[in-house]
Amino acid sequence: MELANKATRIRLFDLRSVQMRTFHLTWLAFHLCFFGWFGIAPLMAVVREDLQLDKSMIGWTIIASVAITVLVRFIIGPLCDKFGPRRTYATLLTVGSLPVMGIGLADSFETFLLARLAIGAIGASFVITQYHTSVMFAPNVVGTANATTAGWGNLGGGTTQIVMPLIFAAIVSLGVSEFVGWRLAMVVPGVILFAMGVAYYLFTQDAPDGDYDALRAAGVIPPSKAERSSWGSFKVAAKDYRVWALFIVYAACFGVELTINNIAAIYFFDEFSLDLKTAGLIAGLFGLMNLFARTLGGYFSDLFARNRGLRGRVQFLFLALFVEGVALIVFSQMGVLAMAIVMMIVFSLFTQMAEGATFGLVPFMNKKALGAVAGIVGAGGNAGAVAAGFLFKSEDLSYSEGLFFLGCAVVVCSFCAFAVRFSDQTQAEEDALLKAALDAREAESHASGHERPVPA
Repeated sequence: MELANKATRIRLFDLRSVQMRTFHLTWLAFHLCFFGWFGIAPLMAVVREDLQLDKSMIGWTIIASVAITVLVRFIIGPLCDKFGPRRTYATLLTVGSLPVMGIGLADSFETFLLARLAIGAIGASFVITQYHTSVMFAPNVVGTANATTAGWGNLGGGTTQIVMPLIFAAIVSLGVSEFVGWRLAMVVPGVILFAMGVAYYLFTQDAPDGDYDALRAAGVIPPSKAERSSWGSFKVAAKDYRVWALFIVYAACFGVELTINNIAAIYFFDEFSLDLKTAGLIAGLFGLMNLFARTLGGYFSDLFARNRGLRGRVQFLFLALFVEGVALIVFSQMGVLAMAIVMMIVFSLFTQMAEGATFGLVPFMNKKALGAVAGIVGAGGNAGAVAAGFLFKSEDLSYSEGLFFLGCAVVVCSFCAFAVRFSDQTQAEEDALLKAALDAREAESHASGHERPVPA
């Protein structure tokens, strides 16, 4: 599906065009989803004491928080193809807010586990974020647009680590106990998510020229065989081995980020004997790198594409992922707090650049099943987090040892990037589309430069 009127520029301060309005709302929605998805993570030291959880139980809750997201991401992509990203996102946000508020009712390991499992569905928001920007932006900037919206959304992983302990502290300062405070704190992100779902429905649309229903009714985008059935588009994407190669690659970058979001605060709390606020602040630095790191990944993906085509995007993806793995191995061996923080930041930089580079490739895999491709690749991130979760639930492995083995796995997975190949015909077609987008951008700049009043 090749839609018209895609934006060839990213104008951050433009809130009037539908492309940029969608750009800002989609990253903001994904950002807020992290407050529901991982809001409980920086409070786990209190929850552990309240519910009497051991390391294995905490490990299972980590796995639960990302396990259900694998399934939902598989489903959500085809739903975007069928119903459009606007309705799909609004529904996920409003329905997903309910278990976020409900986790405060947990009174045992089992009920807490079920709540984290249900909340994990919110993580599918990432797929819609990438889908929506992919249909709004042209080939010359789509990598940067995807990376920036995802990166600023992932920034929520960092701000959550910092803000949730502050919300918790503010509630406790009102005179309630810590065991009641963490429960009340989770109501805040739940309410915000519900409000965001309403706003997304009211202020966005599926594509530059309107919603899918109207465009199909007008014959602008006649439904293909794959588009008539959400499962049809999934089957088309699932038959492409390259999609599964990116599934593994994304498991090795976003899967690692999700894992760090879950364990970083408690890792620094235990390993370096820090208090809850300090551990949360340091853990938040990992996510805060998303402010620019993932955007860099998309930018370099676009830059490599201008010089080397789609193969350039693949080469940069491998480089970013390989360095991520090496940096993670080094981080796992740091015993001095200052050095651990420095290496965590370096490791975070390349992790998020690899994520941006992955979704710099996704829009070019199969345009007739874009949602399904984004869903499968996105699910890879959560599948990786589930697999990594087993490293951190074992009583036989320390957190440092788990991180070391995880880094080794990332290095191995980086070579899967080379399985993503494109035919000469596809390469030529995409080169032509890229040139057309760049020409359109240049013509727009030339026209705007001459639209000045002519002196009388």
